Amino acid sequence: MNEPLAPDFAAHPRLAAVIDRARARPPLRTAIAYPLSAESLGAALAACACGLIDPVLVGPRAQIEAVAGAAGLSLTACAWVDTADDPALAARTAVALIRGGDAGAVMKGSLHTEDVLRAVIARHDGLRIPGRLRRLSHVFWVDVPAFPRPLLLTDCVVNIDPSLATKRDIIQNAFDFAHLLGYALPRLAVVSATENQNAAIRSTADALALKAMALRGEITGGDVDGPFGLDIALSAEAARIKGVDSPVAGTADILLLPGLEAGNIAYKALVYAAGALCAGVVLGTSAPVILTSRADTAASRVASCALACIQAAAAAAARA
Repeated sequence: MNEPLAPDFAAHPRLAAVIDRARARPPLRTAIAYPLSAESLGAALAACACGLIDPVLVGPRAQIEAVAGAAGLSLTACAWVDTADDPALAARTAVALIRGGDAGAVMKGSLHTEDVLRAVIARHDGLRIPGRLRRLSHVFWVDVPAFPRPLLLTDCVVNIDPSLATKRDIIQNAFDFAHLLGYALPRLAVVSATENQNAAIRSTADALALKAMALRGEITGGDVDGPFGLDIALSAEAARIKGVDSPVAGTADILLLPGLEAGNIAYKALVYAAGALCAGVVLGTSAPVILTSRADTAASRVASCALACIQAAAAAAARA
């Protein structure tokens, strides 16, 4: 059996710094829900090898061991919860481990995102924060090697067609998370197809409303502006040429995408066409939830674990 190798983050030094920060604390005990592929199992073991997580494998043990044997992976560092061959059951069991204090985070294995989210948002036995009405959302921390700064993209995974109220929650979640990463006053661009209000493009009207909410103090912790085309959000030169004068134009740290469809396309375009490395977590839950794509690289999955560790450390500090 082979011990998993830690991914090489030489091409992504900004993300490597985040991982170094995360590994400064003890490993986060993480329930890996249904890791029945070499990719999901190997990534969990790689995150363990990096000192980020202490994995608990949740799923049908015999089949997981068969996957490990075929891939030449050693499972000696793992704890186990054996379940029937049912992805939804594995997700519910992983969440139950957190609620029972036997794990501090859940990580998606080789099952569908919907199975994990159903377990997470379950009204009575999920990971919602009691008394908190804010919607859950997802954020990607994206490192594009050729771009001068990392970007946060939200929401590319959870909220399909967010209403104005949901977008407000998505922004507040993103600002709170950006503060954990060290942003003092993050700048958020509400991205649309145009910088002009257009009655046929709902995101342009939403942008103006969200900006007004921020000015009234209904969204706090950062600057909000838009609507901006992606060029204006990312390029000060594009903003100058188009006559857009805003402290967010060309300097955005966070991109609020119009909906999941646009967000999914945007982050995958950055990964597969621009060499980006994405790390993503769910925001607004009582414990970290790591939702990775089944096609994600081990580096992306390990980086997502690092973000979860930072979330968990912040939550522990708040409780203390």
